[in-house]
Amino acid sequence: MATLPPSPFDRDRRNRRTLVTMALVGLAMLGLGFASVPLYRIFCEQTGFGGTTRRAEASTSVKVATGHTLSIRFDSNVQPGMPWQFYPEHPTDTVTVGAKDMAIFVAKNMSDKPVTGTASFNVTPTQAGAYFTKIQCFCFTQQTLQPGEEVRMPVLYYVDPKILDDPDNRDTQEITLSYTFYPVEQGKKAS
Repeated sequence: MATLPPSPFDRDRRNRRTLVTMALVGLAMLGLGFASVPLYRIFCEQTGFGGTTRRAEASTSVKVATGHTLSIRFDSNVQPGMPWQFYPEHPTDTVTVGAKDMAIFVAKNMSDKPVTGTASFNVTPTQAGAYFTKIQCFCFTQQTLQPGEEVRMPVLYYVDPKILDDPDNRDTQEITLSYTFYPVEQGKKAS
C-alpha cells in the first residue's frame, strides 16, 4: 500500500503549531529576561553570592561565640560627580562573632541643592557575605540630604557564628563592608 504525500492542509496545521510553539518560547524567554534581575538579587541575598549580605529582623536572636572575634573594616565611596562626603566614623571595629554591633557612617551634601542617593554594598572576602547579616542599614532606602546637611547613618549587623564551621572561612580574620553612594535622578526609584 502506498502512502499518500502530506496534504497542504496537514502542512499548514504543522506550520501553525510550530509558529505558536515558537511564539510561546519567545514570550517565555522575554518573561525570564525581565525576571532575571530580581531573581538574581534574591539568589544573592539567600546565598551571599558575590559578597551580598543577608538581612535579619531586630528581634532575631543569635548565639554569641565567646572568644571568637573578627576585625570589620568599613569602606566608603561616592560615584564620581556625586557631591557628597561619605565616610565611616571609625574605619575598623573588632566584633565578637554572633554579637550585634553598630557602625556609623557620616554623609554630607556639599552642594547647594538637595541630592538623593542610594548605596550599593558588598562584603569581602566574598565567601563571608553569606554570614554577614544586617539588621538595619541606610542602604535599604534612598537618602535625601538638603544643601550642606550632614547626617549620621547607622548600620546594625552581626556575623553569624556559622562562619566558624565553614572551611572556606576558616582563615578569615577581617571582613570588609564596602558602600558606594550613587545619585538617584529625581522622579526615579532606585532598583
